[in-house]
Amino acid sequence: MVIPILFGFSNAWADVSIQNDQQYLGSDGALHVVGEIQNYFDMPLNQIDIHVTLFSENEVIDTMTTNPMINTIMPGMKAPFDLVILGQKAKLVDSYSIEIDYKVTTPKSQVMDITSSKISQDNFNNLVITGIVANRGDITANTIVIVATLYDKDGNVAAVSKSLAKPDYLKSNDEVFFLIPVTEKTQTNMIVDYVLVAESEEFAPVPEFPFGSLLLLAGSVSTYVILTRYASRSIPNLVCALNLR
Repeated sequence: MVIPILFGFSNAWADVSIQNDQQYLGSDGALHVVGEIQNYFDMPLNQIDIHVTLFSENEVIDTMTTNPMINTIMPGMKAPFDLVILGQKAKLVDSYSIEIDYKVTTPKSQVMDITSSKISQDNFNNLVITGIVANRGDITANTIVIVATLYDKDGNVAAVSKSLAKPDYLKSNDEVFFLIPVTEKTQTNMIVDYVLVAESEEFAPVPEFPFGSLLLLAGSVSTYVILTRYASRSIPNLVCALNLR
């Protein structure tokens, strides 16, 4: 159960939320706290810090900070995160709380187009997502990252993974192949759906698109969206949630 505890603006719960979070123990013994940040603002968020306080039998054992795998969360979109806890602490944690710091910023154009994708298993029984990403913008896109969020049957985040396109830049109207490995074997059997987004230094991710049941092991999406630019604003805020599993 996740209980929202609100700070900052009185309407913060309507603007940003922590969703579909859970913890799991990886095959390497590391503990993962995964989930998503949902942006309900009508403007993008950036400079996002996720602070996770770890508990063992109601005692705080550490507070760690991570960032979402997407730098800019456009209105109505989500960004996944994955905090990795190593060593003895991984065995002690039985609950956690999450706080988020963020700022509201100006939009970027959304022109990174994932034109096709499919999911399969490699020779080591790891899930692998492959596909094509295209730049529909008017300028070169640099440092292109493709992020996969994978879900279990309850809609919770089961795993997250990302990969840089190679080469990691695309001229206008060019396209490139990408490959995203999903190496968390303890989670493989839990995964039933996934979402892909692509982001570059110049361009924000396109709207999220669910690729459907992995029983089909395939999917495709083609989108092209330009958002209206807003006047520049920078609004710090804070959201907190408590996981009492």
